[in-house]
Order: sequence, then structure tokens, then C-alpha cells
Amino acid sequence: MFSANRRTLLRATGLVAFATALGTFASAADAQEKIRIGYAISKTGPYAGGAGITTLPNYELWVKDVNAAGGIKLGDKKLPIEVVEYDDRSSSEEAVKAIERLANQDKVDFILSPWSTGLNLAVGPTLNRLGYPHLAVTSVTDKAPELAKRWSNATFWLGTSAQISEALADLLGKLKSDGKIGARIAMVSIADQFGIELSAAGREAFKKHGFTLTYDKTYPMGTQDLQPLLKDAVASTPDAFVAFSYPPDTIALTEQAQLLKFNPKVFYVGVGTAFPLYKGKFAANSDGVMGIGGWNADSPQLKEYLARHKAATGKEPDRWASSITYASLQVLQQAIEKVGKVDRAAVAAEIRSGTFDTIIGKIKLKDGLLQEVWGVGQWQNGEFYALAPASLPGARAPVVPKPQWQ
Repeated sequence: MFSANRRTLLRATGLVAFATALGTFASAADAQEKIRIGYAISKTGPYAGGAGITTLPNYELWVKDVNAAGGIKLGDKKLPIEVVEYDDRSSSEEAVKAIERLANQDKVDFILSPWSTGLNLAVGPTLNRLGYPHLAVTSVTDKAPELAKRWSNATFWLGTSAQISEALADLLGKLKSDGKIGARIAMVSIADQFGIELSAAGREAFKKHGFTLTYDKTYPMGTQDLQPLLKDAVASTPDAFVAFSYPPDTIALTEQAQLLKFNPKVFYVGVGTAFPLYKGKFAANSDGVMGIGGWNADSPQLKEYLARHKAATGKEPDRWASSITYASLQVLQQAIEKVGKVDRAAVAAEIRSGTFDTIIGKIKLKDGLLQEVWGVGQWQNGEFYALAPASLPGARAPVVPKPQWQ
């Protein structure tokens, strides 16, 4: 009799404890009043220019838009976003430290990615270990398919080096077949992960399309005087000049090409060509310049986004990765809302498997990668139009030869 009563008491006690635990869990879930989102971004150092145009304004715009609409919907309520941010100083070491701090000290619910290929590759293992969805938006690497298999939390949005180089080589190949350019290309590239991968992919793609590299040179990050490279490129008499460069170098190469009166039929530079500051700095001389990326400038959604971005931040977005950055955040929000709770593994899985409505159209990633990506754009009459791949909606015909520098 005593044993039976004791078992009944223990069972009742266990049920009470279980119910109490459930109640505590439910109360904790109900008690969540905000979603904490953190990021480390380059506010200083060589990456600050790109981060300050492409990434940070879109993080701020998205947070403003979400909070103005009441927040991110979890269950039957909306929670506002609270931001925790750090300066990674354009340093891989600082970026990794900041990610650890955001996860372990600040206990943020989600972490947004840094700017650049190098920093995204640097923080990738840490974000994977910590289990945070990794939207590697500004990363261009041929390692993306392999990394997406290894890191189930990671997604890649700008294409691979091979995709971008092939789009450029294919466009130039068609121009060559049409008799608009010859077969000679001069190429320079920054000695960073971005430049190393794109130049390697470029060599292969240009050769495949029947081009000869008359000049092929890398340069260290931070190089200010690029005239020696340009003079050597001029001496090689190319039909097309291709630079896989970062924003400061893109500006410097364009300035110094004008000083040297170097005006090949195709002048392709970037990252940074699609930035509004490029058009602002070079005005009419931007016309005809090609660069990496592009967007469908005729899209009503992107026109509305451009106006809203300018009104909210005081400046226009870039015409490549800005809209994709914002679209990736729309995907993150919709994935969180579909999952209905702060479950990072489930959200990462939903990002990979779901279909989402965004400013760049309907998105469905394949094997962790955005498939339809622009490789080449060109300034034409004050707008940076996407040129290639020509099969994508909104692609424009190239203007070749490039007009003379004014």
C-alpha cells in the first residue's frame, strides 16, 4: 500500500514539475519582446567604402522598414528588431571576434554578414559552428557550391567567380564575333580573395572564347598609384581592359586612365562601378564604362526601392549588390515568420528550401545559391543597366566602342 501511494505521489509530482516547466517555457516564449539582430561591418579600413554603400545602408533601411510595419511576426504578435553592431575594421580577425561576442555575450537571435568575399569566408566557419544562418551576400567565390554543402546554414547570392567571368567573356566573345572588338585583353586584379579568384576564372574564360591576354598583373591592396600598371596595359594595345578591383582602385583606375588618355573599346572595372558615387564623380565620363554586376533598371519594384532607399538614407543604392542585400533580408524575415519562432536551424533550412517574394522578384535558392545573377553592367545615359547574361529579364545591349573621355 505504501509503495503504491509513493508511486502515485512521485507520478503526480513529476506531472506538476513537467507542467511547471512547460509553463515556464511558454512564459519565456511569450515574454520575448524583441528580436535582437547583430552584425559586424567595416566602418573603418579598406572595406569601409564598399560596406558603407552596399551593406550598412540596406541593413538600416530594412530594420527601419520592418519596425515601421510593427516588427517581425512570431505567432500572433509582431516583435520589433533591436540592433547590436560592431566595426570589424576590415579585419578578418576582428570580424570573427565580433561574431563570437554577438553570439556568446550579446546573445543575439540572428547575425547578419560582413561585406566582401574575404570576410565572409573568414567568418563562415564560426557562424556555422554557432548555428546562425549565414547570408553571404557580398561573397563571390568558386568555393560557394562546396561551402554550401559543408555549411548547411550558409547561402550565397552573387554567383561564383566562374559565372561572372563567363558572363563577361561571353559578352566580349559576341562583340568579337560581330567585329566590334579584337581578341586582345589587358587584365589587372587586386591581390585579395576576390581578385585572385576572378582573375583565375577570367583567364580560363577568356581563353575559351578565343582571347589573348596581352597583359595580366595583380597589385597589392591599398595601392594608390596605378599608373605604372595602366602604362604597361596601354603598351600592350588591348581592345578591352578588365580590372577586378575594389572601390578605391576602381576610382583610381578610371581617373588615371583619363589622365593617360587610355580609352580602349571596352573599359571594365569593379567592384564600385555600379556605385552611385562613380556616376557622381565621373558624370558624363561614366557613360559606356562597364563593370561587375548590374540590375533590371526597368523593374517597377526596383524603381520604388531606389526612391525609398534615397529618401531613407539620403543616397542611392548601388546597382548590383544593394538590392540583393535587401532582398536577402526580406528572405530572412519571411523565413523567420514561416518558422514562427527563433529557431535558427529551422530558419536556415527554410531559407534554403522556401520560395520568397522580394524586390528582385521571386527567389528560390538551389543548393544554397542564388542562380540568376548578373555579371556585367554598363553606364548608359546616367543609369547602370545589366548587360549579361543576356537571357535574364531587363538585359540591355552594350554600347561599344566606349565613348571618348571628355
